[in-house]
Amino acid sequence: MQKAKCPFTLDTMGRDLHGETDMLRAEGPAVQVRLPGGVTAWSLNSHQAIRQVLSDPRVTKNARNHWPAFIDGEIPPDWEMISWVAMDNMVTAYGRDHVRLRRLVGKAFSPRRTESLRPRVIELTDQLLDGMAAAGPGATVDLRERFAYPLPARLVADLIGMSEKARARTASVIDMMVDTTVTPEQAQGVLAGWRTAMDELIEEKRRNPAEDITSDLIAARDEDGSALSEQELADTIFAILGAGSETTINFLDNAVTALLTHPEQLAAVLSGERSWEDVTDEVLRTESPLAHLPLRYAVEDIEVGGVLIPKGDAILVNYSAIGRDPALHGADAHVFDIARPDKEHLSFGYGPHYCLGAGIARMIASVGLSRLFARFPDLSLAVQPDELQPLPTFIMNGHRSLPVRLTQAAMA
Repeated sequence: MQKAKCPFTLDTMGRDLHGETDMLRAEGPAVQVRLPGGVTAWSLNSHQAIRQVLSDPRVTKNARNHWPAFIDGEIPPDWEMISWVAMDNMVTAYGRDHVRLRRLVGKAFSPRRTESLRPRVIELTDQLLDGMAAAGPGATVDLRERFAYPLPARLVADLIGMSEKARARTASVIDMMVDTTVTPEQAQGVLAGWRTAMDELIEEKRRNPAEDITSDLIAARDEDGSALSEQELADTIFAILGAGSETTINFLDNAVTALLTHPEQLAAVLSGERSWEDVTDEVLRTESPLAHLPLRYAVEDIEVGGVLIPKGDAILVNYSAIGRDPALHGADAHVFDIARPDKEHLSFGYGPHYCLGAGIARMIASVGLSRLFARFPDLSLAVQPDELQPLPTFIMNGHRSLPVRLTQAAMA
C-alpha cells in the first residue's frame, strides 16, 4: 500500500477549487488534508475511490459512535465545523437508524409529490423574473441574489412549512454553516441559531399542523415516540432545509455562468438541438454544487485505491473531483460540453445516501432555466468571467454574486 502523504491544508477561502482538486488528485485517490482547527481527514479525489466509499457499509456519517476524536473530546464544542458533526438526523444516521429515518422522510419526496410542486415552481420563477424585468433593459442585477438564491430557498421553505419571515432569519445561519472561514465563536452561533429556528418551527406546527413535511414528521413522532426522537425531528428538518436549498442555489448559479460563457451551447438549447437535461447533467459533472463534503468515518480499516484508511479516521468526499476525473471522462474532462455523450457524475450522491430530493432539484433546474432564458434570451454577464468571486468555502462551489446585464424582456 502507498504511504500516507503529509496533510495538505485546504484553502478555507475556496479560491481555486479545481486547481486544488487537480493537485490532490495528482497525489493519489486518498490524501490526508488539514481542516480548520488542525483537524485531519482523508480527501477522496477520484471517481473510483469515491464511488467505492459511498456504497461501502464500513463507512458511516455518524460521528457520535464512530469518530474517536469527537467521542473523546478532542474536537472542541466550538470547532469551526461543529454543525456538520453535531447533527442527529437521516444524513448522519448509520445502519438500521438510517433505514428507519430515510423511510420516514422518503414519503415526502415521492414522484407524485414532486410533480405536484411544479405549479408552485413556475409561480415562484415567474414572480422572480417579473421582479428582475422591472429593473428595465440594460440594468445590471445580481442573478444569484435575485433568482438563483430565492427560487430553491423559498420552495424548500414551503416544503417544510416555514414562513418567508422565518426563512429569511434562518438564511444567514445556513450561509455561515457552509462558510469555512468562520471563527469558533461564530460556529457556536450557527449551531445555536439553526437549532432555535427548528424548535420554533416545530412548536408552531404542533399548534397549527398543515400540508407540509414538518407536520408529517411531527405526526410520525407523536404517534410513535420510538420512530423519531425529538432531536432527530429537529435535525432532519434542518437537513432538508439546508441541503435542499444550498446545493440548488449553487447549481443555478453555475448553470447560468456556464451558459453565458458558452453562448453557442446556449443557442443549441434554445433552438431545441439540445435539452435542458443535457445542461443539468453537464453542469453537475463539471461544476458540482458541492466541493468537499464533511464528514464520513471509517467503521473499520478500509483500503481505498491502495491506501489504508484506519478505523475511526475522518473522510471528506471531494465531489468536485468526480466529474472532472480524466480516468472517467478523458483528457478533456474539464471542458464544458452539453453534447458530450457520457455525462456521468455523482453530484446527487450514490448508494444509501443518494439524494431524496434529486427529482425536485431536476425539476427546479428545468423550469427555472427554461423560463429564465425564455424571458431574457440575450442575458449576458456584466463582468468578465475571471472577475466572479468564489464563495469563501471549500464545502460549496458557487459565486458570491453573479452580476448580469438584462436585455429587453420577452413577454411573460
